[in-house]
Amino acid sequence: MNDFSMKNVLKKNVMTLVLLGVYILFIILGFAIKGTNILEPAIVTSLIERYAYVFILGAGMLMCMLTGGNIDLSVGSFVCFAGAIVGLFSVENRIFATPLPTPVVILIAFGVGIAYGALLGFLIAYVRIPPWIATLAGYLAFRGLGTQYLTKASADAAITNFPDSLEKIFGGYLFESDWGEINIPCIVIGVLIAAAVVFTTLLSRKKKIVKGYKADPMGFTIFKCVLLAAIIMFFTVEFSFVGGFPVVVLWIGGILLLYGIVTEKTTIGRHFMTVGGNAESARLSGINNKLVMFCAYLNMAVLTVIAAMIVTVRASAANSTAGEEYELDAIAACIVGGVSAYGGSGTIIGMVVGATLIGVINQGMQLIGVDQNWIKIVKGLVLLAAVVFEIKSKQTKAKPAAKPTKKETASEPEDEIAKAQAEIEKALNDAVDEELAEAPAESVVTTES
Repeated sequence: MNDFSMKNVLKKNVMTLVLLGVYILFIILGFAIKGTNILEPAIVTSLIERYAYVFILGAGMLMCMLTGGNIDLSVGSFVCFAGAIVGLFSVENRIFATPLPTPVVILIAFGVGIAYGALLGFLIAYVRIPPWIATLAGYLAFRGLGTQYLTKASADAAITNFPDSLEKIFGGYLFESDWGEINIPCIVIGVLIAAAVVFTTLLSRKKKIVKGYKADPMGFTIFKCVLLAAIIMFFTVEFSFVGGFPVVVLWIGGILLLYGIVTEKTTIGRHFMTVGGNAESARLSGINNKLVMFCAYLNMAVLTVIAAMIVTVRASAANSTAGEEYELDAIAACIVGGVSAYGGSGTIIGMVVGATLIGVINQGMQLIGVDQNWIKIVKGLVLLAAVVFEIKSKQTKAKPAAKPTKKETASEPEDEIAKAQAEIEKALNDAVDEELAEAPAESVVTTES
């Protein structure tokens, strides 16, 4: 049965279309109001570098939300604290007069992140403290700790002049060239990435056909390959005019690729979704719910350290205002990108669309001179609209549940366990089917070989 239609394709890519529409709107407004070209290489590159933290923290927040709509409110404050730790040990200051080598500083920062993530995960998973309470404590404590250390270390509560070695790892450019001149190595990297994306897309379609699964029509697959390659080359050309390939893009790309594979193609990713979908059924089927929850918050802390070092290097300073409202941007990116507020479903690609939309709204409205308060209002409305859209979509798909009979409600414990195991098996099968149907394509059809 061939159930492919453009209507289904558009329905599954609503937020992507919204992102495209918003971006075009700001291009027009930028020219009309300020005479600014939002497509300029410097502005496009700035968008990615400035909001890199949203993509990185969003990946971690996605894993937390998959476990049942849980969130981490402490990430913004921990960015401040981790930045302070990096500054204290890498730059001469009033607390530590002798800076440590950059590799040692990075290890210390990750050590602090792992320690905090393990403690937070233990409190949430094993002590059973509600996540919002445990992370709220971190939100308050780490902002105070970071500010306290920075105040003691520097007269202006900020540490600057980081070593070049640290800046090259978390900032700067590869294959540096003069500003405004096209960078050939950068173009080559883009071509290779585009070729890899096209190859994997076509290979995935071929494997589906061989195994007898649903696959996109060849015409639509070619269209998608051309579109993806064009997007990749657009950004590559933009990067090539700003002095080289931004190192932060490698961090973002590597993290998103890793978590995309984990969430969609591994048993670990399915465990996260299953726990969020039905925790009791997951437990009865043998999944260690506590370990999953523990790993979610440990992972969040590690990603927060990476985001902290990128933010600190980009600002060339560790200060007490770093990380303010970062947790809200990460949560908003997930929700707008289609991650369920109740857990159990969500994708890295969706989060990326949400994060990009948040960044475009922020930067676009700032470029045309909109007040910060109105920017917050618009972001709030976008977030609310995304949640309403998710709820309405689920209501449309949902079917009325059959009313249980007396016999069913009085079933034996063994029967309940058997039902739960059957339910979790169905959930895992659905996850596999969804993976095959959506990776890499978003919508599917039966294709004749």
